Amino acid sequence: MAKLYFHYSTMNAGKSTLLLQASYNYRERGMDTYLLTAQVDRRAGAARIGSRIGISSEAETFAAGDDLYARISEKLDSGRIACVFVDEAQFLNPEQVWQLARVADDLKLPVMCYGLRVDFRGELFPGSATLLALADVLREVRTICHCGRKATMVVRQDQDGRVLRDGAQVQIGGNEAYVSLCRRHWREAVGDRPGG
Repeated sequence: MAKLYFHYSTMNAGKSTLLLQASYNYRERGMDTYLLTAQVDRRAGAARIGSRIGISSEAETFAAGDDLYARISEKLDSGRIACVFVDEAQFLNPEQVWQLARVADDLKLPVMCYGLRVDFRGELFPGSATLLALADVLREVRTICHCGRKATMVVRQDQDGRVLRDGAQVQIGGNEAYVSLCRRHWREAVGDRPGG
């Protein structure tokens, strides 16, 4: 039975590296994969999935209005696909996550999603929330805080290194803008949130 997977973590845990390695393993065995990444994220270049360690691959992009079930079904009609890989899955909308669940259920293709669980405010991304609800398999990709504890949160910083508490949920960036922290150090950096 094909499954919907969600590999989640905070920034700089190696999610894209794991995705590219898993896709390579399929291809090495003669099985085609279908790679998707968020159109909004161009850090590795347009229509590319890139890792901080320097590996990358071409991918197709998705935007908010795309019907991923229809796209994957059409791609499957034109040739064999062994697995679908989705990078930056936090940028999926809830409807697209349901479409990916249908891909696993109805097209019988495994779908491997990789993305952030929470934003810099400590709030779930809508795509991540839906993946946490629907995925057959949840896998945490771990990274560490500067203190050595598991990092589960991320702070956004301005160009002077000041921690930002407010702003748009989506702002593309890497090490220059985001730092992964354990919850305790995140709370120290942003101050206790309402209700806490």
